Amino acid sequence: MKRSRLKALINLLDDPDNLVFKTVEKELLKENYTIIPALEKKWENSFDETSQERIENLIQDLQFKKTRNLLKTWTSSSENDLLEGFLTIDKFQYPDINQMGINQKIEKIKNSIWLELNDSLTLLEKTTILNHFLFNVHGFSINHNNIQSPQNCYLNQLLETKKGNSVSLSLFYTILARQLGLPAYFTDFPKNPLVAIVDSDLARRVHGKNSSSDVLFYINPSNKGSIASRKEVDYHLKKNNYSPSEKFAEPQPDKLFVKRLLESLHNSFHAVGFQEKEMRTAELLSLFSQVVNT
Repeated sequence: MKRSRLKALINLLDDPDNLVFKTVEKELLKENYTIIPALEKKWENSFDETSQERIENLIQDLQFKKTRNLLKTWTSSSENDLLEGFLTIDKFQYPDINQMGINQKIEKIKNSIWLELNDSLTLLEKTTILNHFLFNVHGFSINHNNIQSPQNCYLNQLLETKKGNSVSLSLFYTILARQLGLPAYFTDFPKNPLVAIVDSDLARRVHGKNSSSDVLFYINPSNKGSIASRKEVDYHLKKNNYSPSEKFAEPQPDKLFVKRLLESLHNSFHAVGFQEKEMRTAELLSLFSQVVNT
């Protein structure tokens, strides 16, 4: 859109005629987030509450459009970076999030753990060190005092408060473990995601050549990284009538991990009565229907 036309449309946001506004709104929503600075400037120079509210809603709609497009691109990609997916969900609430700042915080935590690791350690020993630093030294945990809060689902808030829910904490754990060289993967354990450490050769040596699983052991980030065996996991699944066990105990795609995070956010908005945000997260969830049929 030409600058002169954009300026003329934005100036019409002050028009008291609602029909005029609806026409202008329709035209502006055809554009992308790059027109937001012009809208913000108009907001600053406006003294009309109605006009300011219209501009605020337009900005939110354009920001959501950007987030939806980013998530659509992420879900459609053959290679999904888990951290990128997590940050895209953050942008739903925090469109101007400081990604560099978040990367620096993660890097600082990672380096504090990496200094204690060496190649002579087993995967179990490395996991134990990761657990100690993440949960005991840095103090990450489940936000039991406000478990329904949507803030539990955002990475920037998790890093700031050290509190999250079972999905966000497991997702962050997986990202950090991978950055430290651990073969960590998401398992869709009912109500409480577990992280699987996967190594086919070691799994055969530990569990026997006839073992059909490549999972060496499981980690529960919701319980300070407690470690469980496949036998313990299968027992719990059987006891609670979850079958087949492979669906809940074997590694799943990262896309499903991010989908579970978005479902958690959607449920949180429902619990606290944020209906508009609940509807918008439902729209984002629809992007996963073609790529994750679970």
